[in-house]
Amino acid sequence: MAAAAATAATKGNGAGGGRVGAGEAAGMRKKKGPGPLATAYLVIYNVVMTAGWLVIAVGLVRAYLAKGSYHSLYYSIEKPLKFFQTGALLEILHCAIGIVPSSVVLTSFQVMSRVFLIWAVTHSVKEVQSEDSVLLFVIAWTITEIIPHPQYTVNLSNHPPYLIKWARYTLFIVLYPMGVSGELLTIYAALPFVRQAGLYSISLPNKYNFSFDYHAFLILVMISYIPIFPQLYFHMIHQRRKILSHTEEHKKFE
Repeated sequence: MAAAAATAATKGNGAGGGRVGAGEAAGMRKKKGPGPLATAYLVIYNVVMTAGWLVIAVGLVRAYLAKGSYHSLYYSIEKPLKFFQTGALLEILHCAIGIVPSSVVLTSFQVMSRVFLIWAVTHSVKEVQSEDSVLLFVIAWTITEIIPHPQYTVNLSNHPPYLIKWARYTLFIVLYPMGVSGELLTIYAALPFVRQAGLYSISLPNKYNFSFDYHAFLILVMISYIPIFPQLYFHMIHQRRKILSHTEEHKKFE
């Protein structure tokens, strides 16, 4: 789940939030890339995803202006958020068939972590939908997603604007901790409701002789942030130094 907040680190979002390395890999490998049909499809996909996340951003702003409050804004963008975040599952397919040069395992983990938070936590536990923590990760995701998709599209033509690249490798410094905080607080807020309702839990005895405690599982998910998020965050710090320094050197020679 921590990877969900660091999606854009792997995106090319991918994302973030494809995922890690998808955007920069497409922009940096000059000799070989997707064929013309795959390129056309990826351009369309990224344009649609950019438009979708812009719809979510505009929806948040309009709802805030109408209500005059930032509380419970989730309901104003619930449907497009579910649709476009779930649509990111296609990025796993992109990696699997090789049109995006990213790890299938890493991309699957990062995409599924967001989808899990949307459907298995926020959708399933209605009581948390009015929590401010939901708005926290939604805003972080939205800003994170709006940047990489246009960058990946222009990367296909090997002419990525420096401003977009800079934003992608700079804004994460604030957005990732913001997103992780929202995700953790949302899961934490869901815990008492999950325990009370026994949501998704399986008790013994049953014919399968199997038990599952969803409440305990969510606690384990929260604990998993401790080792995972710092690795992704500092990986992105390293990527920022490498990518932006490479870009600056390239601009000097132009």
